[in-house]
Amino acid sequence: MPDFRAHCAPPTAEPAELTLSPDESHHLVVVNRAPLGATVVAFDGHGSEWICELAAADKRAAGLKVRSTQKAKPRPFSITLGQALPKGGTMDDIVRKATEIGTARIVPLTSERTQVHLDADRSDKKIEKWNTAALEAAKQCGNPWLPEIAPVQTATAFMASANGYDLKLIASLQPGAKSLKAVVAATTAALGRAPRSVVWLVGPEGDFTPAELSQAEAAGFEPITLGPLVLRCETAAIYALSVLSYELQN
Repeated sequence: MPDFRAHCAPPTAEPAELTLSPDESHHLVVVNRAPLGATVVAFDGHGSEWICELAAADKRAAGLKVRSTQKAKPRPFSITLGQALPKGGTMDDIVRKATEIGTARIVPLTSERTQVHLDADRSDKKIEKWNTAALEAAKQCGNPWLPEIAPVQTATAFMASANGYDLKLIASLQPGAKSLKAVVAATTAALGRAPRSVVWLVGPEGDFTPAELSQAEAAGFEPITLGPLVLRCETAAIYALSVLSYELQN
């Protein structure tokens, strides 16, 4: 993979030249110090990539000459993470790692035990920050797909509206929680194919309340164990996404 990647949304699918935004230009030219003539992969976050040559090293409007176009294959499955908001900057890290793993959609949630409460203005700023974190991660790992980051909503509202998924999961410390392998195998047998759309709920510090867990199960979410140890919410999210992605690929 070439050393330099940049995000760009050209007006046409087959551009001959690209001009990067001021932020992307600064990152490419000033931060990464890409020289004239360097190979740069521009991507739109929706699977399209353009192999380019840096033709104008302008830190405010870098110009790229397109050599070729390529389209990434659609993913065989789509994972949505419903993540109850943790304290501090932990959500930034979860978004970065989820992007690296290939999560398609991230839904930030408030729950009864969530200690972070955002008004409309702060929520918009947070979503902008999380989109930036996802973009940075995508450029670092070579992911041509950017996750959709949904507006902040309540966990109960999300549970009630989570329709159309082949499989709905919730990380659980409760007795009787099942193994992921067993649930994926049972769903595959029932569908006659592997699940193509999966949503996984991960709670905040202190987990979801018993009432929220009951509502999740009533909405069709399968309680899944992540092992005998109590994991931090960011560890639980990345562990859950990793093992799920592995199971779906295999």
